[in-house]
Amino acid sequence: MGIKENDKINVGAENKSILDQIINNNQAEEVAKLDAIEIINDLFGKLNERERDVLVRRFGLHGHERETLEEIGKIHSLTRERIRQIETSGIKRLRQIEDLDNHLLSLKNIITHLLEEHGGLMEKEYLFNNLVSFSLGADKKDESEIKHKRHFDFLISKLLHEEFEEIKNSELFKESFKLKYHSLEHLEALAEELLAKIKDTKKLFMTEDLINLSKELGAYKANLEKFNLNNSLDVSGISTSDLFQEPVDSINKNKAIYTILQAAKKLEQNKFGHWGISEWREIKPKTINDKIYLILKNNGKPMHFAAIADKINKIGFDKKKANAATVHNELILDEKYILVGRGLYGLKEWGYKKGTVVEVIESVIINSGVPLSREEVVNKVLEQRMVKKATINLALMNKNRFELTPDGKYGVKRGSDK
Repeated sequence: MGIKENDKINVGAENKSILDQIINNNQAEEVAKLDAIEIINDLFGKLNERERDVLVRRFGLHGHERETLEEIGKIHSLTRERIRQIETSGIKRLRQIEDLDNHLLSLKNIITHLLEEHGGLMEKEYLFNNLVSFSLGADKKDESEIKHKRHFDFLISKLLHEEFEEIKNSELFKESFKLKYHSLEHLEALAEELLAKIKDTKKLFMTEDLINLSKELGAYKANLEKFNLNNSLDVSGISTSDLFQEPVDSINKNKAIYTILQAAKKLEQNKFGHWGISEWREIKPKTINDKIYLILKNNGKPMHFAAIADKINKIGFDKKKANAATVHNELILDEKYILVGRGLYGLKEWGYKKGTVVEVIESVIINSGVPLSREEVVNKVLEQRMVKKATINLALMNKNRFELTPDGKYGVKRGSDK
């Protein structure tokens, strides 16, 4: 039976042609064959035992750290040079396997498709994250994830080297893979212009905002056809942060922009989803004080010093552990932090001011320019301090500092000792 040109199959809210559906089904079949460990096990079966062991150890395919030529040489009672020769000959034998293309065809097709939709370039870790997500499923990633990534790395860099080129020493991009013979001029131009714009604005951006900003730049508008690409592969499986939600629909529709965010050397995303220049302290906090500030700023409201320490350790900016006493000391000594309650600290930039409750009351009355009712005082002080209303009422009874007006409002007593 032939397929009529106007025949359509309704899929969800969209109408997709039968041809489109066949293409998507073929992609699904390709993705289902992305078990890198199984592929390598099949290929390594054609090597001798020593070659297999050397390659497994050299490239960390056993899930442990990669081993040096010297370390492997001691295990086999061979020289470093001899281990290097075995490594080279093992890879050469793999490349000469008669049906190698059949083993690698599905992987090659998926990587090609991914790179095409990303404008020809993907940062290594970002590419591996997508391949692992496709092969294991977004909800099934486990401790074997790093093992799968190393298998993908070996297959791409050593056996698919004629299809995909490694970028290692670029001034603009991190270590990445690109389609061989594919021009990256449009990506380079947009990356340079975007970085300059971020430096100029001196502000952080969420992913959606940065994608929109990119579309306003000259390098994007000059290369519209190279950025408006087919987007059929779903890369949302790699967005797994508990601290923020990525705009997966926008990322899927703008992969050629998003790949720049991932690959640009001087651009990084912090733990809360904000993008900025990698050397900025709000992107990569260097000190405990930097971490405290970042935690408070993204929490948006005061926190207890012990809770701040716990949050720093839970997020894991680096391997350094924070303890509550150290955090408390930083909060006390730095004027950008304000004590607003018992052990509770907020940021001065939020409008909090230092001082006792009495001093805060004086400040709010003076800043108001007129006497205030008890309720008005209480409400304004609670904006500055997390204290009980009874504490504020008690402070208002200080006759050396405050006086009642004939209409029952509170003013600051003239000549009070502040």
